Amino acid sequence: MHDHQTTRFPIEAVMVTIANPPPPIASTNPDSPSTITPVIYPSSDGKPLAETQQHALAILMTLALLRLYLQEQPAVVFADQFLYYIEGNPKARVAPDVMVIFDIEQKLYDNYKIWEGKQTPAIIFEVTSAGTKEIDRTFKRTLYEQLGVTEYWLFDPYGEWITNQLEGFRLNEDGIYKPIVDSCSQVLQLKLEANEYLINFYRLDNGEKLLTPEELYAAALQANQRAEAANQEAEAANQEAEAANQQLAQEKARADRLAAKLQQLGIALVDILPDLKARGFLNLTI
Repeated sequence: MHDHQTTRFPIEAVMVTIANPPPPIASTNPDSPSTITPVIYPSSDGKPLAETQQHALAILMTLALLRLYLQEQPAVVFADQFLYYIEGNPKARVAPDVMVIFDIEQKLYDNYKIWEGKQTPAIIFEVTSAGTKEIDRTFKRTLYEQLGVTEYWLFDPYGEWITNQLEGFRLNEDGIYKPIVDSCSQVLQLKLEANEYLINFYRLDNGEKLLTPEELYAAALQANQRAEAANQEAEAANQEAEAANQQLAQEKARADRLAAKLQQLGIALVDILPDLKARGFLNLTI
């Protein structure tokens, strides 16, 4: 969303420069040990992440969801970091709100230079607003198209200029952006849906929603509560079984004591059971 001092080079000039980068800057200092001054590519311009807290939340939530979703894939997810696209020209840069680059080294990056990583972002998200509308839908769209970014998504949390809050574009076979009409990202294999001030993501293979940190915490809490309830039920059942076993043991001990006393009297229990049964004292068979 934030342009971070983006320099708007003519797109034709940008593409020619990418193909033929300018030579390194020669030093005019006679005491310099080298005649070449290294080009500095800053990682920060001191500007805030976003213009509102809600825009910042949308960026950070998208970053968190995609990092978790892509953690086992060869992908790096960037948020509000400089993307340099012309070697030797540190002013030729943009800071996409969120971008995903596949098949690059898995590490923490200060910024990303296309000529070093050898890969172009596969997908870029811009959390847009009325203030960034023009640069997001004109300059950045054209730049990303020319750079070969497969998908470009715009999310308008407040619906200031995008009616449905969310719109995407995908390169066709001619390298031209065409609107995405089914809200599905082929790059990520996810379906996207605007949900108030955030983007919801759903897996295309099973329809499952990518859970936010708050939803993951709530789901874990509910799972723990269910497990605790199941443990309590099992404990109660164990206690009931133990009580029943104790009662059976007591009855058996009582019967054994009675049998022992009868035996002392010289009376076999099997001999008196029919009589007891006939008198109605017992209702069992031998």
